[in-house]
Amino acid sequence: MLNLLREMLHSPVLDIVQRLKHSTGMTVTELCTAMKMSYMGVKQHCVELEKAGFLDTWRRSKAAGRPEKLYRLTSKADVLFVNCGPTLTLDLLTTAERVYGESAPPKLLFTYFQSKEEAMSAKLTKTTTLEERAKLLARLRSAEGCMSVCETDAQGHLVLVEHHRPLRELAARYDMVDELECEMIERLMGCEVRRSVEEVSGLVRVTFQIKTTAHTA
Repeated sequence: MLNLLREMLHSPVLDIVQRLKHSTGMTVTELCTAMKMSYMGVKQHCVELEKAGFLDTWRRSKAAGRPEKLYRLTSKADVLFVNCGPTLTLDLLTTAERVYGESAPPKLLFTYFQSKEEAMSAKLTKTTTLEERAKLLARLRSAEGCMSVCETDAQGHLVLVEHHRPLRELAARYDMVDELECEMIERLMGCEVRRSVEEVSGLVRVTFQIKTTAHTA
C-alpha cells in the first residue's frame, strides 16, 4: 500500500515513513541528508507524524555532547505495509480446525510453506553462488512485503535483514509459522540458518544469518 501511495502522492511524508521503516531510527539531520530537504521541512513532517501517533522518539548517546533525538515508526504505521490478509487467513484456519480437527491448521500451514518453497526454489536454480542465491531470495521476499535486503554481518556471514513481517498476526496465533519460515529459508539456501528478531515500538528487524557450512538434515 505504501508504494502505491508514493506513486500517487509523491509526498515527503511517505518518503520519511519508508526510510524509517528501513532503519532503527533516524535523526532529523539524517533524514534531511537522505531526502535532500531542509531541516525545518523534515522536522515539521516528523512532528505532525508524531502527533498523529505514527512516530515516537528516543535518545541515542553520543561520545560527546547531548544525546541525539531519533524518530522511529510506531505499530500504528503497520497498516501502510503488506500484511497478507491476516483476518481472512486466521478465520479460514479457525474454520478448518472446527470442521476437520486441531491437526488441520498445522497441516495447511506446512503445505503452504512447502508450496512456497517449491515456487522459490525453481527461481533460485538459476543462481551459481550462495551470495547470488541470497540476493535473489531477498528480492523474492521483498516482493512479498518483507522488505528484505542481503548484507554481510560483522562475522562475515551473509544475512537477510527484513524490516517487515507480513505474517506477524498469523505467527502470533500459530507459533510454528516462524519455525516453518526459517526452515524453508534454510532448505532454499542449503545452509544452516539462524533467525533473530528485534521489535521495539514500531521497529521490526528480522535477521536470518546464513552459515556457509553446508547444512545436513
